[in-house]
Amino acid sequence: MDVVRVIGVLEEGGGQLSALRLSVGLRGHGFDTVRLLAGDATPGGVALARGYGVEVETFVDPRSGERRGLQWRDDADFADWLAPRLADAELVHAHMVGAWMAAAKVVRPDVALIASEHNAVTWPCGDFTAQAVAAAARIDAFFAHGPAARDFAATIGLLEEVLHEGRSAVEGLDATALPALPTPRLTFAGRLHPEKGADLLVEALALLRTPVNAYLLGDGPAAAQLANRVRELGLAGSVRFVGWSPEPARYIAGASVHVVPSREEAWSQSAVIGLGLGVPVVGTAVEGLPFTLGEGRGLLVPREDPAALARAIDAVLDGSSRPDPAPGRAYAAQFTIAAVSATYARVYASSASSRRS
Repeated sequence: MDVVRVIGVLEEGGGQLSALRLSVGLRGHGFDTVRLLAGDATPGGVALARGYGVEVETFVDPRSGERRGLQWRDDADFADWLAPRLADAELVHAHMVGAWMAAAKVVRPDVALIASEHNAVTWPCGDFTAQAVAAAARIDAFFAHGPAARDFAATIGLLEEVLHEGRSAVEGLDATALPALPTPRLTFAGRLHPEKGADLLVEALALLRTPVNAYLLGDGPAAAQLANRVRELGLAGSVRFVGWSPEPARYIAGASVHVVPSREEAWSQSAVIGLGLGVPVVGTAVEGLPFTLGEGRGLLVPREDPAALARAIDAVLDGSSRPDPAPGRAYAAQFTIAAVSATYARVYASSASSRRS
């Protein structure tokens, strides 16, 4: 079955990797992503998709630097652009609220529409609740990544039988560390944006009792500010900004501790990679992280509290608080590409059959 995937913004991020890995895994189940249609896009995001063997077309020219907020907003021009490009789709899967609102307007009546929401919907570009409610009536299956996304789905009228737990596939659970990485080593992997809390980690690093080499993987709008703060705190010799990496697991493997200091986090791919590699994970108790790191799999600290973050990191580094790695490894094993794609394939098949009947 030919699948067309639509995404609000194509960039080097976790939600995008989730969609691309899913596309790869579903090929073995007879669902072939024939193209990816993106609203906003960056050159790096386009290159990432093509690296997974997915054909890409973008509404906004990725070379222009323009961003129209299509992850979050209802846009009639985007919907009009999608219409002819969805005309031959046998199934459509739209990721992010701006994408599935647009797709719902133009997808053929006999075609199943699958929606995914990877974030808490806070309407940063204006309130489009009414448009989301209208789109909800057309959605055949909705994958909610985290409790905030699930609560939002309920508020726009999606019935329980339509809702499914969103799952992101991870890679690298068998990774080995890159050669010559120092120990002890702390890692962070995520977009350098305030929601991911890298600034809180930098403040915590300045409070540690135990010296540690810190590797910050990722890129984003907060990169320059973070680098300045690292210099101000005298940490330039021990904190390394790696930039975006296609293989974060090779930095996380063998680390002494992996940190997820997010202010918002539906479900952290990097936390699951850490758990799967047997690395102790420290994270903030926000959104879905208490579930991911619960039941002894990791250590949780309050949000917006660098001092508490530093204490938890020190406790791991000095050995006074180190989670048993076995539960974390077992949890992470549920999120391989094979396991996740099998779940989605069942929902795709059921939705397509119901829509045709």
